[in-house]
Amino acid sequence: MSDEQQMSFWDHLDALRSVLIRIVIVVAVAAVAAFTAMPWIFDNVIMAPCTDAFPTYRLFDSVAAYVGMADAAAGPFKVDVVSLELASQFFIHLSASGWLAAVVAFPVIIYLLWGFVSPALYEHERRGARGAFLFGNLMFYLGVATGYFLVFPLAVRFLATYQISTAIHPIVSLDSYMDSFFMILLMMGLVFELPLLAWVAGKIGLLHRSFFSRYRRHAIVVLLILAALITPTGDPFTLFLTFIPIYALWELSARLVPAESSEDADDTLPDTTTLSQ
Repeated sequence: MSDEQQMSFWDHLDALRSVLIRIVIVVAVAAVAAFTAMPWIFDNVIMAPCTDAFPTYRLFDSVAAYVGMADAAAGPFKVDVVSLELASQFFIHLSASGWLAAVVAFPVIIYLLWGFVSPALYEHERRGARGAFLFGNLMFYLGVATGYFLVFPLAVRFLATYQISTAIHPIVSLDSYMDSFFMILLMMGLVFELPLLAWVAGKIGLLHRSFFSRYRRHAIVVLLILAALITPTGDPFTLFLTFIPIYALWELSARLVPAESSEDADDTLPDTTTLSQ
């Protein structure tokens, strides 16, 4: 740390510029790779929820049939996605490549930024921050996976099969489909950072376990509203399936913050303060 203390402002600025250049190079390389592979990614990943062969649909239909609710299965369906603008496919190709590059390169970006910041921290601060970065990355990708395999396909199937009149044949524009795809996955990735934010707030003394016990009923209402915003459907079943992982994040957050007093320590949630060490 003494070497860092001897560095001037311009030395730090030069080091930051070097880190930013490396980040740009990493993202650019990932974007070029994603651009090259995008036709395959579109066919096998992005457009996969448009047919009833998607694993989530088959799983839920199998469960519905197993529990005697075969009528709840949506049955065969296919979403017709069309390009309405002349340049839509080209710009979607570019934006999807950049978005995928940022998501894939995110751990590398954090690692490079960590390499710039860590020399200025004490050893115990490095241990805590390192664990937070790893946990944050894990939860972000878990949220993106939840959005892709649960929230987005259920929303697509509900909206694609919903008809106000049989005279209307639903056709989805490419821009609308991709906007929903990016929004839901990004929102779920950010929502899954709730336990990390709670842990940080608990470490600096802004949040205690009693808060989660006192406002649990209020949280259920707010999280239901959040699940409704993330899932643009009126289907209670889809809403409930979206609400479950979000509420699980609330309970996990409660276990990652310290108890305010011995009275709070007797709460129904186990004391896991050691997780934040």
